[in-house]
Amino acid sequence: MMTSNCTAVTEFLLLGFSDALGLQILHLATFLIIYLAALIGNLLVITLIAVDSHLHTPMYFFLLNLSILDIGSISVIVPKSMANAILNTRLISYSGCVMQVFLVVFFIPADLFILTIMAYDRYITICKPLHCVTVMNRRACLLMAAMAWSAALLNSALHTGNTFRLPFCHSNIVNQFFCEIPQLLRISGSEVFTSEIQIFIFGACLGLSCIAFIFVSYIQIFTTVLRIPSEQGWHKAVSTCLPHLIVVTLLGSTGMIAYVKPTSGSPSALDLVVSVLYSMIPPMMNLVIYSMKNKDIKAALWKLLRWK
Repeated sequence: MMTSNCTAVTEFLLLGFSDALGLQILHLATFLIIYLAALIGNLLVITLIAVDSHLHTPMYFFLLNLSILDIGSISVIVPKSMANAILNTRLISYSGCVMQVFLVVFFIPADLFILTIMAYDRYITICKPLHCVTVMNRRACLLMAAMAWSAALLNSALHTGNTFRLPFCHSNIVNQFFCEIPQLLRISGSEVFTSEIQIFIFGACLGLSCIAFIFVSYIQIFTTVLRIPSEQGWHKAVSTCLPHLIVVTLLGSTGMIAYVKPTSGSPSALDLVVSVLYSMIPPMMNLVIYSMKNKDIKAALWKLLRWK
């Protein structure tokens, strides 16, 4: 509840990176390269899937969703951070912070939900190929995608509302390069224990259930592929499962560290590193693992280039 001697915050000050000119230039150049690579690569994947009829399958439908979410998640954070570096300012308005929190907590969980569905799709395709057409039909794919987006939207609304109902009286300095819920709870002038517990329980259950489902699916895939009596079977199992498990582990572990780690104590460089790992690296890794190494995507790209 807002107290009488509490002044309403109208803007926040984003910290996180060094004030040294050399490090600012490094920060700007690194973020620009990562952002352009993720943006151009994912837009290319979306275009290829949209125009090539051979890619109109469940796998590429979910890959299309993943690319859209990756563009959204990285676009919410990186352009604002780069703009602040160029303009030599750290300010973000209260409404801008609310919107940033809402979109971050929407896009990143939705990304994990789609990765979970993609693992299930691969499990059905490889382990139960006779049921693939009936289980992963058009209606089922649309329903699963809609459920993933809806669940992420509900998650975002709950977390954003729970965070910004708190008063910010003591400070408006966010020790992060974007508005992140744990850092906002840290500067809130009210008792945040209940909010921390809610985030811990909800985030832990959500993240762990998705990660567990993905791991179980890929273990089943790994076991099935290894039954192929050849060295090719082992190679296919490793190349199919291992890269996907790496990106899921990175996204899930760093995201849970950021949101489940207690907010008490002084902020550290670990908070910055973890935030970069879960917010910026997965869109790049998803692009490489699910698209650039994919023969169908390469064939569609070659076809498009020849047509041009």
